[in-house]
Amino acid sequence: MSEIKTIGVIGAGTMGNGIAHVCARGGYGVVLYDVQQAFLDRGVATIEKNLAREVAKNKLTRQQAEEARSRIVPTLAFDMLSRCELTVEAATEKFAVKAEIFRKLDRMLAPEAILASNTSSISITKLAAETRRPEQVIGMHFFNPVPVMQLVEVIRGLQTSQATFDAVHAVSLRLGKTPVEVNDAVGFVSNRVLMPLVNEAAYAVMEGVATAEAVDKVFVLGMAHPMGPLTLADLIGLDVCVDIMRVLAEGLGNPKYNPCPLLVRMVDAGWLGRKSGRGFYTYPSV
Repeated sequence: MSEIKTIGVIGAGTMGNGIAHVCARGGYGVVLYDVQQAFLDRGVATIEKNLAREVAKNKLTRQQAEEARSRIVPTLAFDMLSRCELTVEAATEKFAVKAEIFRKLDRMLAPEAILASNTSSISITKLAAETRRPEQVIGMHFFNPVPVMQLVEVIRGLQTSQATFDAVHAVSLRLGKTPVEVNDAVGFVSNRVLMPLVNEAAYAVMEGVATAEAVDKVFVLGMAHPMGPLTLADLIGLDVCVDIMRVLAEGLGNPKYNPCPLLVRMVDAGWLGRKSGRGFYTYPSV
């Protein structure tokens, strides 16, 4: 397997720009792809703002921040990803979307290149089967905000080779992350446990058991969580939470994982959390 020097990132949204940021900060060249210039511009602006924040906090020197930014090449041209030894897909949490991306990458990338997905719930084994290189497909599930959070769930599909796992484990360490090995199962570890908690918290609000503020206070003060489950849901995005719950319900065949009707109604209303300015809480600065 060839040395990884350049990492492709597909999607310049919240997760994608964070992944591009840490890869560039780790010394890798980065090709950041998205389908609209506005998405790229917004993603690059976020990266620049976050690098400046790290300089202000003395986590990076100004020169290091400038060098990291210079390693990122934003592009609308999908074929620019052909130079990458590792590509991380951070597109929307829909199997059909991810599968089409993987098929296109598989046709274009060098035979030894690795395909990774930042999916938080979709089967790596199933994605791998869409390609002619299933042994080189793996999950790299980063956490939001990516530049800050230490964890990367490194998910082995049924077909993932040891060489692929070792390469991605090494990249994760170079990014300053702590990789945790997880086998492919619906929701992996993080969302298999977290999303039912978010769902039950939403039910508690819907059924009038307590307000969102009260639910969150119980978890912050009683369970020593850094933030309550509904504050966290707003940060993740309520639409993402609903998508993951539906994947869990389908994959595990159990209706207990169906998303809470309140969550579904909020998403239908466009109340997606922080990114839309309103979720369980309001965010007037958005």
